Amino acid sequence: MENSSSRRDEEEEEQQHLKKQKVVGFDNALLPLAAYEDEEEEEAENQQEEEEEEEEEENGFGGEGGRRNRTIEVRRDCPYLDTVNRQVLDFDFEKFCSVSLSNLNVYACLVCGKYFQGRGHKSHAYTHSLEAGHHVYINLRTEKVYCLPDGYEINDPSLDDIRHVLNPRFKKDQVLQLDRNRQWSRALDGSDYLPGMVGLNNIKETDFVNVTIQSLMRVTPLRNFFLIPENYADSKSVLVHRFGELTRKIWHARNFKGQVSPHEFLQAVMKASKKRFRIGAQSDPVEFMSWLLNTLHTDLKSSRKKTSIIHQCFQGELEVVKEINAKDGAETSRMPFLMLGLDLPPPPLFKDVMEKNIIPQVPLFNILKKFDGESVTEVVRPRVARMRYRVTRLPQYLILHMRRFTKNNFFVEKNPTLVNFPVKNLELKDYIPLPSKEGEEERVRSKYDLIANIVHDGKPGEGAYRVFVQRKSEELWYEMQDLHVAETLPQMVALSEAYMQIYEQQHLDSHKQVEAAKVTTTTTARRRLPDSG
Repeated sequence: MENSSSRRDEEEEEQQHLKKQKVVGFDNALLPLAAYEDEEEEEAENQQEEEEEEEEEENGFGGEGGRRNRTIEVRRDCPYLDTVNRQVLDFDFEKFCSVSLSNLNVYACLVCGKYFQGRGHKSHAYTHSLEAGHHVYINLRTEKVYCLPDGYEINDPSLDDIRHVLNPRFKKDQVLQLDRNRQWSRALDGSDYLPGMVGLNNIKETDFVNVTIQSLMRVTPLRNFFLIPENYADSKSVLVHRFGELTRKIWHARNFKGQVSPHEFLQAVMKASKKRFRIGAQSDPVEFMSWLLNTLHTDLKSSRKKTSIIHQCFQGELEVVKEINAKDGAETSRMPFLMLGLDLPPPPLFKDVMEKNIIPQVPLFNILKKFDGESVTEVVRPRVARMRYRVTRLPQYLILHMRRFTKNNFFVEKNPTLVNFPVKNLELKDYIPLPSKEGEEERVRSKYDLIANIVHDGKPGEGAYRVFVQRKSEELWYEMQDLHVAETLPQMVALSEAYMQIYEQQHLDSHKQVEAAKVTTTTTARRRLPDSG
């Protein structure tokens, strides 16, 4: 009776510890999404699974004489460590038991890479250890490693690299050095990769997500914020924590492979968007970017802090003058924005002498005049009106969207007009009247450099998306399309059908970026990127 009571007391303590972990701390928000039921139903299912786990553990794995110690033995001299196979380990997918499909108390077999639930006598991990002869397992939540069926914990520093791949960690000083790093990393298969420039798996028609993620990874303050989990530890949003987890994996220098799968992030997106964006259905990266930024902002802000890193990076302000009719006069209002939509001129209907359609071109500055406060834009929804827009506050990062696709009742048309734009030194004040602040240099404040350019190839409703991004440490440009990552020339960036762009303000107002400015100045002097447009 004493042994049974002792086991029950220990299990109650262990379950209370697990329940506390589910409520407090950032690890708990990283719990996988088992299904898409309501939260109450999921909580009830998890409670039932916890009770089943208690039953299993009470039956226990016995020590000598069938007795179980109150503390788990910790050993360093496990004879099975040489069976660990890092080549098969992949922590990018959802943490479900491969047998029960439960997400509770899941362990990864470090020999074959499969996931199993529990480690008690009747658990799937314990059974797998006996049937397959695989003895080393890591708890995917606590990161503790155990030997089964013996049941002791393994404390060996040689397993730390696995823990870092499971849950990448960054110190603040490491984060500040990322944009200076020029060192390549090596995957287990011998291939080289650049941290931050890794390919993303296209799960199934998810290239619209991949190009959006790759673009946002170039926004330094946003990236730095999500690399440190303490910055959003209080958030209960699974989407926030999944985005942070994906950011850390993309920038991790000790990955086992040179690419990352955004599978868990996509699952969080499907649930948060109520399947508006989902695996297997092509969507628009502009719509996804808008939804993602607004949702992250909503999930990050609190009652104490109304702003977020999203608004700090991307939010600007417009003055909108709306004129419905001459009698009522004009209404003037201010409205915030996260991106600016630019209208392309209609393409010509005639062909040239070679019987080929002429591909028109337009300078970016021409279509930016929409926001000069004088140009009139006519809208029909919700009411017919004449609109004038003027930028009253510029964001640190400016997102521009070229409206290439036009929908009608029958089909979607794509405007093939090429936009000529500068890769460096986009000076807005020459084309848009901007408000000036006393004591601030207008030249520095209104000049931008391109850091990401998303393009669409193919017919509307079909085709694929790819993105050009800049690697800041050397000011090199890379073309990225899912797993494809290749260096390219800046001239090639300017020749593409731009669909969405992110520009970075040259005004470096943070003391953390002073050294980055020195590196940029030196690199630019040595290898100047040509202007275009």
